[in-house]
Amino acid sequence: MRTLTKEMQQKLTPNDALNLLKQGNVRFVNNLKVNRNLLQQVNETTDGQHPFAVIISCMDSRTSAELIFDQGLGDIFSIRIAGNVINEDILGSTEFGCKVVGAKVVLVLGHSSCGAIKGAVDNVDLGHLHFITSKVQRSIPAAKKMLESNTDETLLSAVTKENVLLGVQDLRTRSSIIADMERKKEIRIVGGVYDIGTGVVTFFEV
Repeated sequence: MRTLTKEMQQKLTPNDALNLLKQGNVRFVNNLKVNRNLLQQVNETTDGQHPFAVIISCMDSRTSAELIFDQGLGDIFSIRIAGNVINEDILGSTEFGCKVVGAKVVLVLGHSSCGAIKGAVDNVDLGHLHFITSKVQRSIPAAKKMLESNTDETLLSAVTKENVLLGVQDLRTRSSIIADMERKKEIRIVGGVYDIGTGVVTFFEV
């Protein structure tokens, strides 16, 4: 697998970039990892990087974006924060990744059995954790409206998805740079949820 160059990055459309993530997840699930010479990629990215995607995911140790999308060095910007919430630092990092470096797709990625989601639902208030849980809690009312049954498991699943959709909305409404790039079809913004039991990512192309 070749290391991405600026020319290769520029030729990709946002749809191409999204398909690269989808194909990578299929390889991961089927244990068909692409053979990469990582040391060679270290050398080839010494003078610059040209990632095709920005992935905003949780800090959970089971959700490494490079692994679950089978990507190598220089392929993606991986932004990780508990609960995959959006704050000013995340917005700035995303703007840098897209506007300055040229990434073509932004993915907000949640995951099953997320501790931050459970903490928000359980109203956990611990030190600075409330800065995370308060952002997630915005998703709870809309998630409850979607439910036919209100079991713990279904509520957590609904809040996980709604939190992702709210993250996508935050990118569009809180960053004029990102919104303008999407309007001009220079990038795509999508959501997704990773199943820690199967390895499968379900995409929400909203």
